[in-house]
Amino acid sequence: METTIIVLLGLLIVFIVFVPAGLVLWMYVRDRQQKQHAILKNFPVLGRMRYLIEKTGPEFRQYLFNNDLEGKPFSREQFVSTVKAGKYKTRMLGYGSKENFNTNGYYIVNDMYPTLEEEIRRDRKADAVLSKVYEIDNERLFTRQEHHVEESFDPYLLDEKDTITLGKHSGVKQPFHVKGLIGQSGMSYGSLGDRAIKALSIGNARASGSWMNTGEGGLSEYHLSGGADIIWQIGPGLFGARDQAGNFNPELFRKQAAHEQVKAIEIKLAQGAKQRGGHVDGAKVTEKIASIRNVEPWKTIDSPNRFKGIETTEKLMSFLEELRRLSNKPVGIKITLGSKQHAARLAEELKASAILPDFITLDGSEGGTGASYKEMADSVSLPLFSALPMLEEALNETGLRDKITIVASGKLLTPNKAVTALALGADLIHVARGFMISVGCIMAQVCHTNECPVGVATTDPKRQEALDVEEKSYRVTNFIISMREGMHNLAVAAGLHSPTEFHRAHVIYKDVDGRTYSVEDMEKKY
Repeated sequence: METTIIVLLGLLIVFIVFVPAGLVLWMYVRDRQQKQHAILKNFPVLGRMRYLIEKTGPEFRQYLFNNDLEGKPFSREQFVSTVKAGKYKTRMLGYGSKENFNTNGYYIVNDMYPTLEEEIRRDRKADAVLSKVYEIDNERLFTRQEHHVEESFDPYLLDEKDTITLGKHSGVKQPFHVKGLIGQSGMSYGSLGDRAIKALSIGNARASGSWMNTGEGGLSEYHLSGGADIIWQIGPGLFGARDQAGNFNPELFRKQAAHEQVKAIEIKLAQGAKQRGGHVDGAKVTEKIASIRNVEPWKTIDSPNRFKGIETTEKLMSFLEELRRLSNKPVGIKITLGSKQHAARLAEELKASAILPDFITLDGSEGGTGASYKEMADSVSLPLFSALPMLEEALNETGLRDKITIVASGKLLTPNKAVTALALGADLIHVARGFMISVGCIMAQVCHTNECPVGVATTDPKRQEALDVEEKSYRVTNFIISMREGMHNLAVAAGLHSPTEFHRAHVIYKDVDGRTYSVEDMEKKY
């Protein structure tokens, strides 16, 4: 017995000492002989530690080293507040804000005499929304015990007087009446997996008054599955409305647009993160996605950089009018702006065309994407809060503002950001990444690789298994209602009776030296 124990101990020592030593020796010889990496050749084995730290650096920074106000594209504070809104439907904090008030930025102008709750205009006859939130039972260092509880919430829908109608001025037979202010920005099936799209559809429908934009990947059964109102986006690839050769197919478009859930059509010219056609890696293009888009499966998709044959506003409006005629529904355009002159030229050309879009979605350069080139995402087009006043001013000067609804998008995942956009000229708000976080996104930033670790931005069936559609759908509902409630709270603080009353006088810009400017001051200054 003792002999056996001694032998086993000896083998264990050999394994502990000699196996790692042998592995290190093997790596040393291998690294010295290879010619690809200079650092490994000069510093065998040790150089591998550099690559390990480089590889794991983003995760360490995100969770350990960045403070709550650091991190890109969203800070830890922004990310956590969005998660809490979805899981617990709360935006409460204690002690005080963590924001750095010495930096520049927009601030909401408060009123000496805030609006009383009973004075706020909202649809008080709307049915309560039945959802589920988490309650924490016990939170320890390594574990958290919590359970779902059913709750009913006021949906915070707009009063009939404040309802925003897309298609009111163009006279379409089926206008879109919007009472929720917040909708999901364009996210395609293909960029996101079917489970994420289902959860978003169910969550949007449950919240009522909201809507989901399909993204340029076409209208899928998953967008329709939950009963949500839909804005069908059509990009230069014409997915869902094209023939095999990529040409526009009027009859297919008419058939798809006839779905009762499709409330409006959006022609996408550009988005903040990419001034070009969309990109989907071939690994994401399943047979199902290929059939929806009428392309070959498992081959990378790159849409044209613009609609073929549409190189002027006149031709764009002609195409828009054709879509409006075929669908009998509101049709708008999605754009970005590069300058004040850009906005002025667009407005003048729209006025000259005599055909107007029902809405313009304006995306800022800070907007997100499933895949883009870094040089485009980092530097092309203006941020939203710079571009919004330009667009509104241009439409005002041409007398078109009251005829065109402005929808704003670009990192508007908190109520204060959304309200600032309303004050700077928007009528409605689009959010994308806030919805992604609600269905489980952890900002891994690998959306373009099909390797999303939480099953959101991937079509890999195995990775999608982790995403529970029902559970995540409740988080989507809670996020939407939390956003609306927060916007109403800010309207109260500003002395308003509805978030729709926000305008330029309700925000002020403060620079790093403490000087303040109105929006008009900023325009004169620059």
